[in-house]
Order: sequence, then C-alpha cells, then structure tokens
Amino acid sequence: MNAAAQLVQVEKLCHHFGEGESRRQVLFDNDVTLDAGEIAILTGPSGSGKTTLLTLIGALRSVQEGNIRVLGRDLKGLDTRSLVQVRRDIGFIFQLHNLFESLSAFENVMMALELKSSGRRDTERRAKEMLERVGLGDRMHAKPDALSGGARQRVSIARALVNRPRLVLADEPTAALDKDTGKGVIELFHELSREEGCGVLIVTHDARVLDAADRIVNMVDGRIVSDVHVQEEVRICEFMTKCPAFAALSPIVLAEIAEKMHRERTQAGQVIIKQGDQEDKFFLIRSGTLNVSREGPDGQTISSTLREGEFFGEAALMAAEPTSATVVAGPNTELYVLERDAFQSAIESTATFNEQILRALFQRQ
Repeated sequence: MNAAAQLVQVEKLCHHFGEGESRRQVLFDNDVTLDAGEIAILTGPSGSGKTTLLTLIGALRSVQEGNIRVLGRDLKGLDTRSLVQVRRDIGFIFQLHNLFESLSAFENVMMALELKSSGRRDTERRAKEMLERVGLGDRMHAKPDALSGGARQRVSIARALVNRPRLVLADEPTAALDKDTGKGVIELFHELSREEGCGVLIVTHDARVLDAADRIVNMVDGRIVSDVHVQEEVRICEFMTKCPAFAALSPIVLAEIAEKMHRERTQAGQVIIKQGDQEDKFFLIRSGTLNVSREGPDGQTISSTLREGEFFGEAALMAAEPTSATVVAGPNTELYVLERDAFQSAIESTATFNEQILRALFQRQ
C-alpha cells in the first residue's frame, strides 16, 4: 500500500523507563506500519514491550527515540494539547476498562460521542445501537459496579468503537469474553476494517482473533522479531506443498520457511537463471510467467513455460550442480525467493525433509 494509506508508521523506535542508574531500555529499534483496512495482531511473551508500543502509538506516552507517525501526524515533540487531539481519532480498548464508576454503561458510551459534538438524538441512538451490538441492550443503564468483568469490557469496547474511529488500539480486548461475545467483537473489528478502512492493532494471546488477522507481529524482549502477512504466508505455504521436497513438511515447518522468503519484482526479459551457472536461490512464482529453455543432447533448444504457483531452482541447490536451464521473466512477474543458506537450513531441519529431497531428485531424472 502507498504511504497515504498508512495509518501508523513506526521507525527506529526505542524507549526507556526510569532515570539515572535505574534507567532501563524496554524497546529497541522497532519498525512497523499499519495500513488502512488492516487488522494486525501483536503477540509475544509477557513483558516483551507490547503494551508499551501500543501506548506510544496511541499518543499516551511521549516518543523518546525514533519516530511515530499516526493518522498523518508526527508524534515526536507534540505538546500535551496536540497529543489529546490525536487521541480523539483513536478508539482505545484496555484491560482496566477505565470506565467512570458514577455513570451507567449508556452514559459512558455517550461521553465518547459527545466529544465529537453530534446532535443529542443521534448520539443516543448510536450509543444504544453499539451497546446492543456487544450484547448489553438489557444492561445499558447499569453502572460498572453492577456489571461483571466481561460486561465492563464490553462497555469499554462499545465506547471505543461507537465513533467509528480510523484507528483502534486494543489490549487483550476479548480475554474476559465468552465465545459468542468474543466472536461478535471480532466481527465488529472486521466490519470497521473492511467497510470503513479502519486500522486495528490488537495485543492478544486469544487464538480466536487469528481468523480476522491480516498480519501477525511478534515481539520478544522489546524487539519485533517477525512481521507476517497472514494470507501471503498461507499462499507461499500452499505453493511449497506442490514441490516434492516440501510436500510432507508440517504446517509449522512450512510457515517457518515461508517467513524467510522475500518478494522480488522482475523486468520483462530479465534472466533469472542462466544454464550452467551455480544457483544460490530457490524460487516460487507469485504471479506472471517465466520462459524456460534448455539445450538438449542433440543441441536443439527445448522450451517450456512456468506459471503462478510453480517453482524452480531446487534441483541445482540440492545436487550442488550447475543449473540445467535458462529462465527468463515474462511481463509483470513477481517471485518468492529463498536464499541458499535458508534452503540448506530447511533441508537439515528434519529427516522427513531429507527423504523428500531424495525423492525429488529421483523424480527429476
């Protein structure tokens, strides 16, 4: 997506807590983006920095090192008033709920709407509709101390989403919810993202949210260690299962290999592999076509075409021999590419993989 569609851009972000000798770094050089219409899940062990990152993106903390751009505004150096203005366009859902105990569920949601200064009749209608969407139509006049933890969480969710914000930041939003209510909340996230282009960033350990995720971002010890586009990874894994060398691998191993692949866009007529060269990459065709030519025993040229989902380069890598064909890109062709070292690491990962390589070599004869 182009930069205009990016709701969040984080670059080289570091953060510390404490001062002097007690100063402790909790985030280290993190880069991440969130596009309009995208749902991203932020995962990782407790204490890995997920909530700190979320609060920095939400303008609830000041940026110390690096840069954050949210909804078109650079957060670094903004004064308190400007940070409040940014927060008004964000829907926040946090584990502690932060509800006003003296107000009913309905009044808590109404407060969020009144910040946008809509007409009274319209705000009341929208508040009721949103509370009904989260299953609290019959409890909307109850105060927080009369509600269960899950019900208070639903009020918090209704308050965050009632203004149809451009960006939603949620910390364990479904942890206290039962199966059906959690599913309904996830559907709300999905509706906002698909119909209105809202970006949703969710810190969670709840596997129920995975079905709605476009991306899964993993943090460990203050660092983003992986950023996976879910459908892209699924597509790569499906392509890999067509290759005999990968066909018997478990989904977990396939996903680990897919994470190491990168995309390359080619030019029409670009030579990807030249016959007789030593190959150092494995290729899957993401889109477009490739023209393959090889010189036969009688000196004649044998030609063929590779299309989307097909693969090449594995035989030369496995046999450590020069390539047997020249491969030239057609127009509008993109490839998934796995480097030699990652390919070799995958080969050595399981005995099953080695068995599949031998079978693949035999079938290529």
